[in-house]
Amino acid sequence: MSNTSIDDQEMPLVAHLTELRKRLLRCVVAILLLFGALFYFSQQIYALVAAPLRAYLPEGATMIATGVASPFLTPFKLTMMVALFLSMPVILHQIWSFIAPGLYKHEKRVAVPLLISSIFLFYGGMAFAYFVVFPIMFGFFASVTPEGVEMMTDIGQYLDFVLTLFFAFGVAFEIPVATFLLIWVGIVDVATLRKSRPYVIVGCFVVGMVLTPPDVFSQALLAIPMWLLFEAGLICGSMVKKREEGLRGDAEDDPAHHSDQSPTPRP
Repeated sequence: MSNTSIDDQEMPLVAHLTELRKRLLRCVVAILLLFGALFYFSQQIYALVAAPLRAYLPEGATMIATGVASPFLTPFKLTMMVALFLSMPVILHQIWSFIAPGLYKHEKRVAVPLLISSIFLFYGGMAFAYFVVFPIMFGFFASVTPEGVEMMTDIGQYLDFVLTLFFAFGVAFEIPVATFLLIWVGIVDVATLRKSRPYVIVGCFVVGMVLTPPDVFSQALLAIPMWLLFEAGLICGSMVKKREEGLRGDAEDDPAHHSDQSPTPRP
């Protein structure tokens, strides 16, 4: 094989790697810029995130810092995570810009609203955790504190706990997107998912039992929205699948359309 043919094969790979590096650098720059803008307010951001717990602390009780550097490192870590969460639109846009040239036109029409909805659903899950789940959860924890035990939570442990819940609820609210993708790609069909509905409902309550305090009300606060989001994804996936099948049927009936149906090859 000649050197010319080797260069022709290697250049596309080099070009893709260069493009990937450019997209990654833009993501890192976006995170660092947001972090730099928010760092001055790191203490206030932590106070805002800790508000749901502090509201249920006994009178005169405070949160504590058991580590020497915790008063600085904990707000620092939180601010970095907030910058990461807020830069999600930029990150997803860079991912989209990287993969878009390899998609067909009908795939692009579906992918764009899918990306936008995934952003809002992730933020919606975090907001649901903060405004609905946290007050109920911390109220429950405060009510079951044994007599003679003073509730004083370490700020580092609290941050790890709430970040885990933020991420869990954000991912849980992506259920419609995951359901839609399973149907759209063809991994499972709508009929199979409908038959699996009882197992999905049980699974939602199991997840709710793991992530929330051991009371039925708190479990239902997570399980019921997860189930409704699954149903929403099922409906959207069914509608898009029927529309694609209808368009495919029209194309097969139209001979002129067959001559124009020559998609550009993927890179």
